[in-house]
Amino acid sequence: MGIQKTRQILVDVARQLFAKDGKDNVTMNDIATASQKGRRTLYTYFRNKNEIYHAVIEKEIKLMQEKLQEVLDQNLTPDQKLISFMFVHLRAAKEALTRNGSLRADFFRDIYEVEYTRRRLDVWEVNQLKTILDEGVECEEFEPMDTQLTAQLVLYSLKGIEQPYFRDRISEHIENRQIDIIRFLYRGFSNRKNFKSYENKEQND
Repeated sequence: MGIQKTRQILVDVARQLFAKDGKDNVTMNDIATASQKGRRTLYTYFRNKNEIYHAVIEKEIKLMQEKLQEVLDQNLTPDQKLISFMFVHLRAAKEALTRNGSLRADFFRDIYEVEYTRRRLDVWEVNQLKTILDEGVECEEFEPMDTQLTAQLVLYSLKGIEQPYFRDRISEHIENRQIDIIRFLYRGFSNRKNFKSYENKEQND
């Protein structure tokens, strides 16, 4: 069995144990026993439980990125791609939380640690969103804008919606109203005429 495959088995087993019992209640010995690899093998790949916990987070982030990449690889117009990207982002976040059971509480408690690990995905997502927006502006599907700033704002909005999932308070409500959320993020809540009047007023003041 290859090195990468053995490491992946250990990570998958650890994730299942963390999801079932929570990180604090799982020991390195539990992981070694459940994986049937032995403590020596486990410590060959990971020095401690925190290292394998980080590997679990990284695996979840990789899965999320792969799902988003599938959207980018489709032959869609910029507006279709942007909407699909937002839908898949929320769906992937929901799936990660559902898949990880008791680990959700650890993710919320360790939110800064999770966010640090997730930083690379954030940078990647902003770059992809900017590319979509640039394409939309170029073909005049979108109005001229600061695409870098807008890409960041879209990502911040999406990540802000994720947080209730960690608390498990309104996840079902959000899940059932995804289309309304995406519509708001995509179009805002003011009609175009009213916004144009406000924009002209701001420019004249």
